[in-house]
Amino acid sequence: MAETLTGKHCVPCEGGVPTLTADEVAALMPQLDGWSVEDNTRLTKPYTFPDFVQALAFVNRAGAVAEEEGHHPDLLLSWGTVGVVLTTWAIGGLSENDFILAAKLDKARTA
Repeated sequence: MAETLTGKHCVPCEGGVPTLTADEVAALMPQLDGWSVEDNTRLTKPYTFPDFVQALAFVNRAGAVAEEEGHHPDLLLSWGTVGVVLTTWAIGGLSENDFILAAKLDKARTA
């Protein structure tokens, strides 16, 4: 059985590797819930919360997960919503790291 995304860890990326192909992205998407692919270069997802305090708490959990993985999303905090954008800047598109972190953020959402 293949290892789940949450069982993997991000690998440092300083460029020099290809971005995921559309087929590779399509194969990984079923492991995520509610994420969208934009321009085959970014994963995006809005998380909703009943208030600002819970949204902020998620931002703090997401930051801790990102630091642990060494892969950092763009986070946009507003009242009751946290927008997340993931991409691998060093290669100008999507890598497996983006999918690993997306899965771990979903897990942190319910923590």
